[in-house]
Amino acid sequence: MKFLFIIVCAATLAGCGAEVMTGAATGAAIKKQEVEAAHQTREMAQKKIDQAAQAIQQRAEQQSEAAK
Repeated sequence: MKFLFIIVCAATLAGCGAEVMTGAATGAAIKKQEVEAAHQTREMAQKKIDQAAQAIQQRAEQQSEAAK
C-alpha cells in the first residue's frame, strides 16, 4: 500500500513538471513572437527614418542649387 502511494505521488509530481514545462515553452514561444514583432517594427521605423533623411538631403541639395 505504501508503495502504491509513492507511485501515485511520483506520477502526480511528474504531471506537475510536465505542466510547468508546457507553460514555460508556451511563454517562450510568445516571447519569441514579441521579439520578432519588435524587430520588424524597428526595421520599418529605420526605413522611414532613412527615407526622411534622404528627403531632407535632397531638399537641401535643391535649395543649395537654387541659391546659386
